[in-house]
Amino acid sequence: MGSRPIKVLVVDDSAFVRRFATGLLAKDPEIEVVGAAVDPFEARDLILKKAPDVVTLDIEMPKMDGLTFLRILMRHHPIPVVIMSSLSQAGSAIALEALQAGAVEVIAKPYGSNSVSLAGRQLIDKVKAAAQSRVRRISSTARKPVAFEGTEGADPRRLILLGASTGGTEALKNILQRLPATLPGIAIVQHIPAHFSRAFAERLNSLCAMEVREACDGDLLRPGLALVAAGDFHMILHRGANGFRVSLRQGPAVWHQRPAVDVLFKSALDCGATRSTAALLTGMGRDGAEGLLRLREAGFHTIAQDEETSVVYGMPKAAADLGAAAEILPLDQIPLALVRSLSRPLATA
Repeated sequence: MGSRPIKVLVVDDSAFVRRFATGLLAKDPEIEVVGAAVDPFEARDLILKKAPDVVTLDIEMPKMDGLTFLRILMRHHPIPVVIMSSLSQAGSAIALEALQAGAVEVIAKPYGSNSVSLAGRQLIDKVKAAAQSRVRRISSTARKPVAFEGTEGADPRRLILLGASTGGTEALKNILQRLPATLPGIAIVQHIPAHFSRAFAERLNSLCAMEVREACDGDLLRPGLALVAAGDFHMILHRGANGFRVSLRQGPAVWHQRPAVDVLFKSALDCGATRSTAALLTGMGRDGAEGLLRLREAGFHTIAQDEETSVVYGMPKAAADLGAAAEILPLDQIPLALVRSLSRPLATA
């Protein structure tokens, strides 16, 4: 955005949320609130008049729901949108639809006094991430699945690690739905609010050949299973007699994130994982870059998403700058790269 503030428009039918969001954002010197709208029709006029850099958008509003407005906006006037959604199961599902429709971030609305400060920090971070994002019209072009014929897929010593943030929900969907069910276990950290990770995993499970679900403490990361870290919990790998298991911990945030990609990546080293594969995808910040470097040094095949296909080229850029990525690839080439990396023979020792 250069030196000028990020111009933000707040759209929500709740007077409380409008006051909360505008008051909080206005306190940040890097942000300028250019307006607040009650419904999409008022928002449309303010977008044309004020030309905001980022819009925060409610889902449930009068006259026109936020999801319908978002789809119109992405078709005619693409702009970074941060969704503010309720914590209900329905709200989580619709928020994920919004990400599929082109929104770049989603946060939970504050639901009590204890959550107001957390929601405030998240809102500022998400708005700043959205301001750096590349918004594209959504393509519905289907990609062919990638075949995996090797016998290594059933080996519990193998695993795949994936980390992502802004833009990652769609990037992960595009990767996982092209992978066969015969691959080793996959551990995924996506920066996502608590209460949204289960709906995200369920959505992936409905689209993918392999089983995908939200991780539970003690789960075995077996072949054919992808585990998504639960929101607000770090996911840590442990080596057991039958393979890798995961534990969920609410330790300190790392890079302001919980779950954090670096926690997952470094735990893979601590439990002796080797000769496996890790990829760092689109996202703001540096989370995962140092862990990816350590994985590469330990013998992992490492991949970073390229700048052109990243919604925010932050985390993968940090990895590339460190020399952590053996390959820097566009999103549509990553599924094949993951499969090819697993055709390498395991050491017999």
